[in-house]
Amino acid sequence: MRLSRLLPALLIAAGLALPAAAECVGRNLLEALPSKSQAELRAAAERVPYHHGLFWQAVKGDQRITLIGTYHFDDPRHDLTLAQFGPDLDTAGALLVEAGPKEEARLADAMRSDPALIMDATGPTLPERMSEDDWEALWKAMEVRGIPAVVTSRMRPWYVSVLLSISPCMLKQVRQSGETGGLDHLLVQRAEKSGVPVKALEPWDTVFSLFDGMSPGEEIDMIRAAMPAAEYADDYAVTLTDAYFAGDSWLIWEFGRFDAYRNSGLSRAEVDRQVEFAQRTLMDQRNRHWIGPLEKAAAQAARQGKGIVAGFGALHLAGEGGVLSLLGKSGWTITQIKPQGGLANGG
Repeated sequence: MRLSRLLPALLIAAGLALPAAAECVGRNLLEALPSKSQAELRAAAERVPYHHGLFWQAVKGDQRITLIGTYHFDDPRHDLTLAQFGPDLDTAGALLVEAGPKEEARLADAMRSDPALIMDATGPTLPERMSEDDWEALWKAMEVRGIPAVVTSRMRPWYVSVLLSISPCMLKQVRQSGETGGLDHLLVQRAEKSGVPVKALEPWDTVFSLFDGMSPGEEIDMIRAAMPAAEYADDYAVTLTDAYFAGDSWLIWEFGRFDAYRNSGLSRAEVDRQVEFAQRTLMDQRNRHWIGPLEKAAAQAARQGKGIVAGFGALHLAGEGGVLSLLGKSGWTITQIKPQGGLANGG
């Protein structure tokens, strides 16, 4: 889900027509694990700072940041989050999100005018770069998502990985509404209605630089590592949603690692390299770049006697390289905010 915030622009700009699909119905894969495996996963997650919880406050002197870990797809329980934090947002000096409406529009325009950003029309095709078995598994997974094999064959590997990470039932939401309907969009809509400035944490073209420097082999391994989850994507969607609203987003990150150990065909060392690369490029590297904009916006708001609200993917909160740890190292006092209105502990 790490790039799903940008999914509407990525799909619409590419002109992909997605098939109708059933609502997300599946089993919770975490609950289906043996108790020993569940304990191992939870122990791995608990070693990570700030691994549990969605809502936090950071304070430094007269500066205040309310941090909301978001889920990028539609769910009626987002209304409970808005009920709790809407009043804070209405009076905030600014709302900071990964990408605001202006950035999403620029991304979509760029991809419409330059298809080469996501398609490789001249280099070797994916079936030429993959084993026969891996290519067959890939094109079948992509066809379920409404993308013909001939189109998939020319897609850039990073874009394939983004699409594989989203279940067909979630893609249906994008097809029907033109947006993910996630908490990020709801926060933006509330801010715009209240006249609160919406600011982006990163430039609109960040997505295109995230995978620079990968070797051709690493690009294909990235696809292979994404395949196990793609094969039972609706189950993954249910598992992700349940974990998010329980405040256990990091548990899904660890589950993805352990699942790839079992099912990707990659060695543990290869999986660990993929996971570490993904964490470094998709989260930690971006988190470091976000601290400056957060602190600048908080300082500006404090001069008006206000705080700011920041909403971004919940996985960015946790970890030594997470936003909360980075703010703590920069002198901010971090406090968890207890959820209200019927949300579970931490979510």
